Amino acid sequence: MSAAPTPTESGVLRPSSGKALLIDGKRGSEEVLAEIAEKVRGLAGQGLKAGLAVILVGADPASQVYVGAKGKAAKAVGFHSVQHDLPATASEAEIIALIRQLNADPAIHGILLQLPLPGGADATRIIESIAPEKDVDGLHPINSGLLAIGNLSRALVPCTPAGSMILLEKAAAALGVKLEGAEAVVVGRSNLVGKPIAQLLLGRNATVTIAHSRTRDLPAVVGRADVLIAAVGRPEMIRGDWIKPGAIVIDVGINRISVPSHDPSAPAKTRLVGDVAFAECLDRAAAITPVPGGVGPMTIAMLMSNTLKAAIQIAGLKAAH
Repeated sequence: MSAAPTPTESGVLRPSSGKALLIDGKRGSEEVLAEIAEKVRGLAGQGLKAGLAVILVGADPASQVYVGAKGKAAKAVGFHSVQHDLPATASEAEIIALIRQLNADPAIHGILLQLPLPGGADATRIIESIAPEKDVDGLHPINSGLLAIGNLSRALVPCTPAGSMILLEKAAAALGVKLEGAEAVVVGRSNLVGKPIAQLLLGRNATVTIAHSRTRDLPAVVGRADVLIAAVGRPEMIRGDWIKPGAIVIDVGINRISVPSHDPSAPAKTRLVGDVAFAECLDRAAAITPVPGGVGPMTIAMLMSNTLKAAIQIAGLKAAH
């Protein structure tokens, strides 16, 4: 799977001065959200308005920003959107009691529990209390199992892997290469990203290797990849000279690092970087997602997509075209 990158205005790609194509997640998310909004308008004629409930436990600033963005996107596409704020001291039983109320609420089709949770609450047990058909984060064992057996028509797939696959497919199409038969390496084995995206790649008939921070000779494993998915959570861990020339790189990592300053009296500054050393990869990769602006925007878009899918399935309707 090798092809020279060429400038294109199609899909989600934009040229980068003759280097790797940058995979524009913001544009990709806008396309997904526009399609969802159109379907929402069509389903209104069938009496369906999708409802999303987000649960925020505690007052973590980053979580508040994420939850606010999700609520804003839900309202923008025409969903019924509610947010439930619980104190950081909320017990596991209190969180589960709220979820059970939402499970029984016919106006709510999607339930999202903002992670991580503060304190010692058992996130796994709480997630398992969400009705699988309303689990728009795709983390319930039922949805994980449906994905594992390839039943994508029923499964609610975790949002970040689902969005990553859309960007990957558009990049492959723009480059004129196929995912079928390609060697794909996923660096990271989390239930949220690594494992589900490996299943999605298998569904596209790629040959998939799951690697991680303890893989022996990780550079050599990465160097085989026609498609590289970096989801290990370590800033710029994957170096440019590891990348196979012509590879497509999807960098899922979002890491905040300090920016050195020559002025000790100046306020500390930080910046976001991915799991891949981005600048080092531009001369080797055929296409790559930047951080920020790559996979991140697609995650919220796919949450909206999952909510719409859940609403349609719960109502027993067909999607409007």
